Amino acid sequence: MNDKPSGLTLNRTTVLLLVLTLAVIWFVPLGWRHLLPSDEGRYAEMAREMFVTGDWITPRYNGYKYFEKPPLQTWLNALSFAWFGIGEWQARLYTALTGFAGVLLIGYTGARVFNVATGFFAALVLASAPYWYLMGHFNTLDMGLSFWMEVTLCALLLAQRPGLAAREQRLWMWLVWASMALAVLSKGLVGLILPGAVLVLYTVVARDWALWKRLYLVSGLIVFFAVVTPWFVLVQDRNPEFFNFFFVVQQFRRYLTPEQNRPGPLWYFVPVMLVGFLPWLSVTFQSARHALRMPRQANGFAPVTLLFVWTAFIFVFFSASHSKLLSYTLPIAPAIALVIGMYLPLVTREQFHRHLTGYALFLVAGGFGAVFLGRLGDRRNPNALYLEFRTWVFAALAIGFVLTLVAIWINRRRRSAASGAQNGLPAGAMNPTQGTASANATSTGIVGAATAFGIGWVLLATIAGTGHDAFGRLSSGAPLAPDVKAALAKLPPDTPFYSVGVLDHTLPFYIDHTMIMVEHADELAFGVSVEPQKWVPTVPQWVERWKADRYALALMSPDRYKEFSEQHLPMTVVARDSRRVIVEKPLPAEAGAASQGAAPAAASEAQPQQ
Repeated sequence: MNDKPSGLTLNRTTVLLLVLTLAVIWFVPLGWRHLLPSDEGRYAEMAREMFVTGDWITPRYNGYKYFEKPPLQTWLNALSFAWFGIGEWQARLYTALTGFAGVLLIGYTGARVFNVATGFFAALVLASAPYWYLMGHFNTLDMGLSFWMEVTLCALLLAQRPGLAAREQRLWMWLVWASMALAVLSKGLVGLILPGAVLVLYTVVARDWALWKRLYLVSGLIVFFAVVTPWFVLVQDRNPEFFNFFFVVQQFRRYLTPEQNRPGPLWYFVPVMLVGFLPWLSVTFQSARHALRMPRQANGFAPVTLLFVWTAFIFVFFSASHSKLLSYTLPIAPAIALVIGMYLPLVTREQFHRHLTGYALFLVAGGFGAVFLGRLGDRRNPNALYLEFRTWVFAALAIGFVLTLVAIWINRRRRSAASGAQNGLPAGAMNPTQGTASANATSTGIVGAATAFGIGWVLLATIAGTGHDAFGRLSSGAPLAPDVKAALAKLPPDTPFYSVGVLDHTLPFYIDHTMIMVEHADELAFGVSVEPQKWVPTVPQWVERWKADRYALALMSPDRYKEFSEQHLPMTVVARDSRRVIVEKPLPAEAGAASQGAAPAAASEAQPQQ
């Protein structure tokens, strides 16, 4: 194993410019999209409530206790609101920071454990992988979890380099233990169980029993529990019901049973990974074959074996789960990027030309396929939204195609290595005495072409992701917020706001107001069970409360609004779109007119806001 710099000629100025360019592309678009239900709205609203109430121990969602996940991301999102104000980009800032830091970390690790070329290409692969990039711009817990698990993996690789001073090794291992604790605080026991299981399997597969002597188990466990314990103790002390729900229901029953209603076949994550690493699929299998030939380090540690065990076990673990979501396998992305990064410096000009040409044709085909977006549409997502999104998709594919052509042009201009390109063999394969020079020349030559290609895919994901706000604007309910907030401003602060038969994940964030659940508790069932006085179990009970309230607002579906209108329930529409209607209890003097006018209003063909 080699941790000495390779012949890759990238000076610090070039690296800094590339990092700054990526940072601009990465962070500037954070506020360009509305929050999407359910995850983005949920975690933004939880942080808003934590910030507003000042309760940093008991997480709440829509006013109800919410113990499905630990609070690390909620804490940091709330801090973002405290420092920069409440808004969409602030809600995504922590996710974006962890995603960006993950790119830098995998580059640093590759450079230190293998060589500079590996580090550079691993960072490029991870940044341009749609899986990592898009999840780095989506306010959900999996990017934070994946980053802290990546820190665990990378710190372990860095700690096990041969010849490392004992003090430096100890510090890296303490970082391993601390990052596992932060992973637990991000999403639960998977932050400990997955790395622990990988470590055990690695030692069995690699027969590297000596590794356990270098883990600093005693001091490491002290670090782990010092970081992870305080919140669990405090939240259990304030909420005796916490332990059973969090550990038994959420951590074990969620995995072992289908009660979360998130099923998926055993191969569910195969297409996720194929699409997630789409720009680099053509070199993935060659990368794996090359990595498997890498020797152990002088101390017996096998970094590549650890990477493969990490990837395989986590993939199988979530594939076997009864609860599946697209983002669950995100923690394996850095390991895959590192494996591909080890191989890319060896790719010849001819090989990379075939790679680039294939993707140029793929993008052209994607443009023809995008035409059919214009034929889609339904009541919830009208055809006009698909037409708007299609324009963004065309622009994204065009940018990706142009930069792929630029990469082809750069690739043609670079000179192949003196002997490495002969007979289509990797650089350095013909003559051992010339291998290093050939590999270095090839590494240097591929940088420009690969960088242009990678930036093309980063921009493609950015533009297409931004264009998806054609749907996000409607699903978020944000366009309705000004009218709803104006209505709230005229009413007493304690005015009840009901959510009838539905949980809207985004609107509470945009109107800065929680809602009282009616009939349908949804994912707030636990919170309702421990604080039943905070909800209304049935619609008839709500109707009686509505009639008795002097002031009140309610959120409901258009179908539910039509039903109540036909019953002449007194209500005045404050705002509406194709997915939701917000109504206000009219004042007594207005009630008669409102009840008589509600049915005609429901029957009208007025176009809802979109």
